[in-house]
Amino acid sequence: MQLVWPAPRYLAGYVDALKRGWEVDHLRGRASTRDQLQAIAAGAGAFLDQEVDREGKGPPIALPDGSIIKRLPGFTRWLWDGGFCGRINLRWQPGTAQLPPHVLGHIGYAVVPWKQRRGYATQALRDLLPLAWAEGLAHVEITADRDNVASRRVIETNGGRLVEEFDKPVQYGGAASVRYRIVRPRPELHQDP
Repeated sequence: MQLVWPAPRYLAGYVDALKRGWEVDHLRGRASTRDQLQAIAAGAGAFLDQEVDREGKGPPIALPDGSIIKRLPGFTRWLWDGGFCGRINLRWQPGTAQLPPHVLGHIGYAVVPWKQRRGYATQALRDLLPLAWAEGLAHVEITADRDNVASRRVIETNGGRLVEEFDKPVQYGGAASVRYRIVRPRPELHQDP
């Protein structure tokens, strides 16, 4: 499995996953799938451009409660093993590792159900972390539902340390959740013998 930049050559696999019932956003469910398919139908190139928006210039984001917020800089990578496997994204505020209150974490990921339990999410997070460090982030925060044991294991395997247990804001469904932090490793000092 490798992380690939969203591109026309992978788009058919992405669309197929959506049509097979994969939900990009588990909070918005089928509405997120419908929105994605409509965006692709309206213009595949524009859709792919929004998947990689390092300056946050794309259209605002609709939260699950319908409120609209400004898009943060970020990008998505797709998981690919010869076929579409899922996606992982990174978002940030320039110049700081802090996030606005309406953003629950720097990283989100989802693997299609028919390719779960293969270690793909763990590998995707491991492969994405150097890209987060390259953006200048000193740490990343990732949240998961408290009872999502598989997602918690993915984060912990990649060095995530539990920061807090909390209830998601109402616009995110209010579920009991956990927040992890993964800290950028310090560069090793090389000493001459």
